[in-house]
Amino acid sequence: MSKRSEPHYKIDRRLGCNLWGRPKSPFNKREYGPGQHGQRRGKLSDFGIQLRAKQKLKGYYGNLSEKQFRNYYKSAASLRGDTGEQLVGLLERRLDAVVYRLNLVPTIFSARQLINHGHVRVNGKRVNIRSYMCSVGDVISIRDASKEHPLVVEASQGQSREVPDYISPNLDKLEGTFNRIPVLADIPYPVEMEPNLVVEYYSR
Repeated sequence: MSKRSEPHYKIDRRLGCNLWGRPKSPFNKREYGPGQHGQRRGKLSDFGIQLRAKQKLKGYYGNLSEKQFRNYYKSAASLRGDTGEQLVGLLERRLDAVVYRLNLVPTIFSARQLINHGHVRVNGKRVNIRSYMCSVGDVISIRDASKEHPLVVEASQGQSREVPDYISPNLDKLEGTFNRIPVLADIPYPVEMEPNLVVEYYSR
């Protein structure tokens, strides 16, 4: 099972946005933070704005641990080009992110669960590591014996999300091909992400 230290529905209200664009997000009804002091919102400092940007990006990909997210930043900083663009490119290469983008599961958390339990294949081989980094040309699929899995069925019957053009879906076969590493403008985030502020946060 994926590690989650808090109910993910509370993440929306804590961050002040409908992070995954879900129709049933509690933020749609209560646009303030959880708890008895949730409605007290002061003006954020520069540090607070940077921290909020980091929390949004980290939370979107299944509420990654701080250590893991920081390692992605370090990897991005070591690559040529814009560090913020490199960061989101690395995050989108995660296997759980690709499975989620393909609409094979209803949430990023269920993508992690499906992978952990061995229901996903990459180029025909079973991969149960959710942080596995997909390469250009990789074919990601649901194994034949798992195509009636409740999470897969739920995704097929639920609200369809936009599949970005850096992934080619074949929904009849419940698979897709990772075509290229995306840049920020390619990624269909439901809310504005600001990886440049994440870079500023870690560069302090």
